Order: sequence, then C-alpha cells, then structure tokens
Amino acid sequence: MVADYFLTLAAIYAAMLILYFGFGLMAEAYAARFPDRKIQPERDGMKRKRAEILNSLPALAMSSFLLGTGYFAQTQGWTMAPADLGVVSFVLSFVVSLILFDAWFYFGHRLLHWSPMYRYHALHHKSVAPTVWSNDSSGVVDTFIEHSFYLVVWFILPVPALAIFALRLFDQISGMIGHSGFEFFASPTSRRPWPFICTTFHDLHHSKFNYNYGNIFSIWDRLLGTAHPQYDDMVKEFEEKAAR
Repeated sequence: MVADYFLTLAAIYAAMLILYFGFGLMAEAYAARFPDRKIQPERDGMKRKRAEILNSLPALAMSSFLLGTGYFAQTQGWTMAPADLGVVSFVLSFVVSLILFDAWFYFGHRLLHWSPMYRYHALHHKSVAPTVWSNDSSGVVDTFIEHSFYLVVWFILPVPALAIFALRLFDQISGMIGHSGFEFFASPTSRRPWPFICTTFHDLHHSKFNYNYGNIFSIWDRLLGTAHPQYDDMVKEFEEKAAR
C-alpha cells in the first residue's frame, strides 16, 4: 500500500511538471507574437523566469501531494464513496467543486495577505509583472493553504475522481493564463455583470496588490469590495484594442 501511495504521488507530480513546462513553453511562444497584448509593457517579468521555475518545483510537489493523498484516500475507501461516473455526475461534481474551490481560494488568499501570514506569500509577489511561469512560484505553506481543497474535497463530497482531476487541470491552465501577463480573453463576459474574469484581473492583483483575490470568478471580490475599481474599464479597453 505504501508503494502504491508513493507511485500515485510520483505519477501526479510528473503529470503536473509535463503540463507546467509544456503549456508554459507554448504560451510563452504564442504571446511573443503579440507584444501589443502585454498588460504591463513597462516591466519585463521574464527577468524572473529562472527563479519562478525553480520556485515552482516544490510548490507543484505540494499541490501533487495534496491531490494525490486525497485521491489515494478515496481508492482506499477512507472518504465518501464517489458517485457512479456518468455525464451528469461528472458535470455536477466539476461545477460544484469549481465554485467551492474558488471560494476556498479567495478566503485562503485573503488570509495570506493578512500581516502575520504574509511572509508565507511574499515570494509569490516578487513577480510584480507576472508571467506564465509565475503561477506556481510560491512557497509550500501558501500553496498548502490555497490548494488544500484538493485534499479535503474527497472527504466532503461524493466526487468521481475524474471530476477533481479535471478541476486541477483546469485550475493549472487557467492559472497560468491568468499569470501570463498578456491579455487575449477580454470580452463582455469578463466584466460586470458577468462573474467571469480574464488575465487582466489577476495581473492587477500583482501590480496593485490589495485587489482581485479571486481565482476563477470575480464574485467574492465584487461582493466584499476587493475588486479593483478600474478592472472593468481596462477589460473594455482591451476589447476595443482587439477589435481594431
């Protein structure tokens, strides 16, 4: 059983590394073709690329540990019994988990910006102009706080494993896009009254610091007054630029 557990962790970590480097290289090459889409043209975030990659390795290991431990616990029958996998159960589990994860991330992220806790999150904010490599450039403590949902969810919901793996895949890709520093997804659905976000949303969190704590939606930021006041206008500007 112990060998199976460590094989599970190793397989998930290997998959996360392949996704991180594979998607990162593709996104970097694509963005280089569109310098006009850069959100902070006055800053060169790529100067921190090597440091961000090195910081990401232990953070991805922590994420893999949390996800792998939860999954292994389910395979051993230590969690809630998963619903039978089908289209309805997969979609429902994915959507519910997505909404809950966004709330978990928002409040965990706010906690990390509290003065006594900020030292665990400071490393991530060294990337003032984030890049596609910045998403996982964090310490293991803040990664644990933000990603422990991937350990807990198996115990509180009867989730099919595939739905949580799909959520982690979506979270990784959307997070890397959100940190990429280039805006390709500005649209009316990423600003008020819609709850969705685009890359500008999280880029503002890095450049302005005390705004936009959400990960996937803007709901909590708008409800609790932490949405950047210029965000919607900036999205509209990028929409107009793309339409020219």
